[in-house]
Amino acid sequence: MLRDLPGAAIRTQLTLPLRFADGFATTARIFTFDGLADGREHIALGLGDRSVAVTRVPHTGAPPLVRLHSECLTGDLLGSLRCDCGPQLTETVKRIAVAGGFLLYLRQEGRGIGLYAKLDAYTLQDAGLDTYDANIALGYRADERDYTVAAQMIQALGVKQVALLGNNPDKAAQLGRLGVTVTERVPTGVHINVANARYLATKARRGAHTLELSVGAPQTEPLVDGATDHRRCPDPLALPEHDEPTHRDVRVDDLWVDGREVWNSPA
Repeated sequence: MLRDLPGAAIRTQLTLPLRFADGFATTARIFTFDGLADGREHIALGLGDRSVAVTRVPHTGAPPLVRLHSECLTGDLLGSLRCDCGPQLTETVKRIAVAGGFLLYLRQEGRGIGLYAKLDAYTLQDAGLDTYDANIALGYRADERDYTVAAQMIQALGVKQVALLGNNPDKAAQLGRLGVTVTERVPTGVHINVANARYLATKARRGAHTLELSVGAPQTEPLVDGATDHRRCPDPLALPEHDEPTHRDVRVDDLWVDGREVWNSPA
């Protein structure tokens, strides 16, 4: 049962057609909210069988696939290779469109420190600090994010149990403490490149993210008509129209990526 939280309610909901740079298209239902604890403008996207209007009639069936995605302007919008946020966002929409569920897009840039501070942290990473120590050097905690608003949004959407899409165990732990039942944790793919290899290794080592970095060429499962469960696809971006896999030839012990050794690369 959901813990008592500050009351939040759906403010607006409407249909939102989506099309991504690779041509993938789907229809979502976008939700805004009143009463969120931090006063920020977070949104939710309902996808698949959850792209319909939310009413007071409970939705039946399996727990929805839900991802808590923290805003990343540099990765989501500009295509920065320093992180894996952009590919994760695209993967999320594709997988939830098949499985049915919600993408919660949270205004938590830079693990909650904001855009300018994140860019300040990048300069410290360029000088040798890893992604967590850079935030700490600026006077922040390694991760400033609080997921109370995510629990409020889930409650307002009429959901009590979720299958959580993501690699960060803290998200599941916080939702659990806030009264949301996480029935399973579903990992995303690994979107690794020369620029973000040490960043991902740091998240796995220090943040306990469930990232299987010691892999060779990825296995791929194309999205096909009639698919009933796309949640466990190792790399759902590797659809037939892609000539190259998104990650290959990775050894995290000495950090070889796509045939190049990554050394002294900032995390």
